[in-house]
Amino acid sequence: MTNTLNRRNFIAGASVAGMVAAVGGKAAAATADDPLLITLVIPSPVADVGWGHALYEGLQVVKDAYGDAVELTVIENIFEGPDADRIMNKAIADGTKFLVAGSFGYQNGAMQIARRNPDVTVLHASGFMVAPNFSPFAAQYSQGTYLMGMAAAAVSKTGKLGSVSAFAIPELITSLNAFTLGAQAINPDIELSVVWLNSWFDPAKAQEATEALVAQDCDVIFSNAQDTPSVVAKGEELGVYTFNLNSSMKAYAPNTYLGCVLTDWSPFFKASVDAHVAGTFEGGNAFLGVGDSVVKVVDWSADIPADVKAKIEEVEAGIADGSFSPFTGPITKADGSEGVAAGVTMSDAEVIGMDWHVQGVTTPLPG
Repeated sequence: MTNTLNRRNFIAGASVAGMVAAVGGKAAAATADDPLLITLVIPSPVADVGWGHALYEGLQVVKDAYGDAVELTVIENIFEGPDADRIMNKAIADGTKFLVAGSFGYQNGAMQIARRNPDVTVLHASGFMVAPNFSPFAAQYSQGTYLMGMAAAAVSKTGKLGSVSAFAIPELITSLNAFTLGAQAINPDIELSVVWLNSWFDPAKAQEATEALVAQDCDVIFSNAQDTPSVVAKGEELGVYTFNLNSSMKAYAPNTYLGCVLTDWSPFFKASVDAHVAGTFEGGNAFLGVGDSVVKVVDWSADIPADVKAKIEEVEAGIADGSFSPFTGPITKADGSEGVAAGVTMSDAEVIGMDWHVQGVTTPLPG
């Protein structure tokens, strides 16, 4: 069974029945009579595309594998802050033993839940805190956006790229930086302009931002963590190429879709639930990419020149086997200072903590 709820009907009393037994702080195996209750909380609708949809699809694979031994509840459209904390706590009170907190701003509340409930496993999107029963998880989008940057530079006629981006958090900053570096591998003079919306889901603002970027001669637009197809659809209307993260939006731009940096969370979610059920879950920082079969680039446009596509495939193979990283120096910061020295590759920890733009990104980071 899968329940999809919003704030109103969940707070009004929608209760999730049953709970998994705990032994010594570790969860015991769930059975059909006593299902493991998994709850996903997200800041936007599940919809048919986007971040929330990708998380939901990943958990559906787990649900399909476990059948009646798992019950999945999705609580959508939950703003970050005290409201989210109350809703996550209510889910735990109703028997949830495996919580997926699907937004960066849920971190503090989700960590408090983990500390108070050692028999509950918590996965938190995009954060950095770790506990024995608490794992942050993030996609190495940068591996995919580097490849998309190569494609974008090859099809751009103006040499100006744009991005409609959600929040200036490291995960999205690195995506923009890698996009720029990949583009510069094809055209060293490429530039990127960014509009920060400070929202995961605002279709109207996303469309306005796309129009503004196109007015600045940007002819490839990166929809960076926008949980709506608004950028992609507007790009089709205006005749510019677009691409996005998490799930394919090709249906919204059949003529101008450049591709998708897709995330498949099912391998990570399945392994985490397996460990919870076995009582062997150990919290850690999961930073997952192409080599983990989590990040995949799909729906490549046929307009990408064959020679560039061959280069993209070569780089993609290097990313997959670990022989290539988008963040190997020399890399210069937007302010002209050295970001990464020649021959040096940034560690995962350095990438996760990135708070600066590379040269070529013309929009300053928000203060």
